[in-house]
Amino acid sequence: MSEISFSHVQTAHCESGVISNLFRHYGLSISEPMAFGIGAGIFFGHLPFVKVNGVPGTTYRIWPGAIFQRVCERLGVKMQSQKFSSPEKAQQELDRVIAQGIPVGVLSSVYYLPYFPPSYRFHFNAHNLVIYGKNGENYRVSDPIMDTVTEIDPASLSEARFAKGFPEPKGKMYYPVTMPADISLQKPIKQGIEQACHYMLKIPVPMFGVKGMRFLAKRLKHYPEKVGDRRATLYLGNVIRMQEEIGTGGAGFRFMYAAFLQEAAGVLQQPELSKLSLELTGIGDLWRNFAFHAGRVCKSRAADNISYNELGDMLIQCAAAEEVFFKKLSKVQL
Repeated sequence: MSEISFSHVQTAHCESGVISNLFRHYGLSISEPMAFGIGAGIFFGHLPFVKVNGVPGTTYRIWPGAIFQRVCERLGVKMQSQKFSSPEKAQQELDRVIAQGIPVGVLSSVYYLPYFPPSYRFHFNAHNLVIYGKNGENYRVSDPIMDTVTEIDPASLSEARFAKGFPEPKGKMYYPVTMPADISLQKPIKQGIEQACHYMLKIPVPMFGVKGMRFLAKRLKHYPEKVGDRRATLYLGNVIRMQEEIGTGGAGFRFMYAAFLQEAAGVLQQPELSKLSLELTGIGDLWRNFAFHAGRVCKSRAADNISYNELGDMLIQCAAAEEVFFKKLSKVQL
């Protein structure tokens, strides 16, 4: 088997991190924030009818896989992507490809990754990592949210690649087959910004973008009387968990998009993007403040905790700030 020399860099988020690490291996240097921005990863959605572990789903980024798809399309990268009907076929194909010295991105469930601390394992089936070789029977792993490379045994990897639940990974693996010799980031940056503004401001469905934040805020205000104190705590806890613990988290995605705008300002020679980068960093702080107070409510840490109604008002403040921000961003001459 070919020994693959793979440069591992720890990143904040698995999907944009795998993009950055895989592309750099092939000589296409792109930062994680740039991948996130070109892929229009920033988003918001609250889906009360889509239950995650029995509670309504909330997301602070675009759906899994979309960032990768958009970045590849906009940069002219052709990927080979496969899903499989059985763990055996998936392992055979993985072995065949890495034997050729090709690092492979795979989709997995966090729950079955033994190198994760137990407290971080939960049923999330859209985690991306890179397999870049073998050490005996074990696979060498570059997981972008880990500080160093690690290994995983074949049984655990199969479990992670074929976990049940929504969405089912079905052993998905992917790797570049055509990389452009030279790229210009200017058009992809513009396309990413335009798409992000559209998704945050103009989706007519009330559950998405800025409208989705206000939709959640109204529901959150009435959680205790609608679903009872216990379920209200569970529902609120999931909103915080998705914001602060899953992937980069909601505020973290705002900080990452701010870093993208700072980088884009230099590429496009557009100082207005630097100003907006600072503004978005401030909005990320608003989200962190909401999470802090919501966490105290969930844990009943203080007698003077704010109410669900006040938490809803904080969300409305976040929505108002993001609406102003994305309207300004949509009007920048790129």
